[in-house]
Amino acid sequence: MSEFWLISAPGEPNASQTFERLCQATTNLSQNNKFNIPDLKVGTLDVLVGLSDDLGKLDNYVESMAHKIAHYLGEVLENQKDKLAENLTANGVELPSYIQRFQWDMAKYPIKQPLKNITEIISKQVSAIDADLKTKSSAYNSLKGNLQSLERKSVGSLLTRNLGDLVKKEDFITNSEYLTTILVVVQNAAVNDWNSKYEGLADMVVPRSSKKIYEDNEHSLFTVTLFKKVVEEYKLHARENRYVD
Repeated sequence: MSEFWLISAPGEPNASQTFERLCQATTNLSQNNKFNIPDLKVGTLDVLVGLSDDLGKLDNYVESMAHKIAHYLGEVLENQKDKLAENLTANGVELPSYIQRFQWDMAKYPIKQPLKNITEIISKQVSAIDADLKTKSSAYNSLKGNLQSLERKSVGSLLTRNLGDLVKKEDFITNSEYLTTILVVVQNAAVNDWNSKYEGLADMVVPRSSKKIYEDNEHSLFTVTLFKKVVEEYKLHARENRYVD
């Protein structure tokens, strides 16, 4: 990143000659550009003294907002933080170019207005940016949380993920008046225990009906077919054996 210095010097005998002397004094040391500020309606010395405290607070506020925006944009970019500089722009222009070619926005900040009025305009605009950032930040964090939740459900543990993409219609009995099929999650270390116990967890369980549907690093997903009237009893005994229905 380039380093920028703002230098204020008396324009004597005029601003152009002062700038020429500056360029001569800093040859091969810096690239100099005029930072064009129009003649503002300064007012009396009393007005300036009264504004000095407000201007200091506004300067700190604007600087803190600039840091906040840059920090938040860095968080949004996540693994592409190397692109932060190209995404930080002012009025659609890269920051170095904006500073080197700075032009006062007469429409936003009319120079015929008293300095105090211009200060209030800037303060209100920065406050609006702050409020907008908070709204967008909240919406982004909410969306990010929802996406992470969906990701956990699609690729996470069998205890938390959505099982809809793992099972098929043919894994279930759907056209029987008396029979039904339920899903049970079993720890991999307890698979042999499940195979030896599942038929006896309740009466009216269809023998040899358990089928492994899916397996991850920690758990396996089984189906088991039984009579509808014993489903609740079966679930109770399954939980007692630390199987998750």
